[in-house]
Amino acid sequence: MIFETVVSTLSPAGEVHLAPMGVRYEGEGDEAVVILMPFKPSKTLDNILATRCAVLNLTTDVRVFAGCVTGRRDWPTRPLEGFHGRRLEGALGHVELSLRGDQDDALRPVLRMRRGRELQHGAFVGFNRAQAAVIEGAVLVSRLGMLPRSKVETEMDYLQIAIDKTAGPREQEAWDWLYGAVVRFYADAAGVA
Repeated sequence: MIFETVVSTLSPAGEVHLAPMGVRYEGEGDEAVVILMPFKPSKTLDNILATRCAVLNLTTDVRVFAGCVTGRRDWPTRPLEGFHGRRLEGALGHVELSLRGDQDDALRPVLRMRRGRELQHGAFVGFNRAQAAVIEGAVLVSRLGMLPRSKVETEMDYLQIAIDKTAGPREQEAWDWLYGAVVRFYADAAGVA
């Protein structure tokens, strides 16, 4: 099972990098790990290999997911006490991760991250279908250069239904960013000014 999260890392110079990422959980107790598989090349991968840490941010603010894939990466973060990392200010919770081991791969290395301190910052009030639609839309936007246009347009049309029926202001704003990115991508590909 894959869970959609936002991973925050720091460069060796202390610059924050946020990346939406599907993660897997393995094991329990002291053996519990989070599996990250960032694409190569990526700042997330470089930062984790350099600093050996990351922060798993658990958030329902889907604007962060949509923002990161559409060039809006400047989200408020907070430093962590006793851990080399920063968390999203608006996260409902976060997990501090330390690199336990890595397996190189030409496309997607596997990073096994030990789970450290886990803190809750807000209440989870439930799921919203528009939130799921935005996350799916963000995945599509992150793969515009890899997927056929017909698949992207068909799936965006289907996801629009959940947006129309259940979106609040945050989900609508995130969806507008994603929709705009798709329109721009295909206009640029067609050479339209």
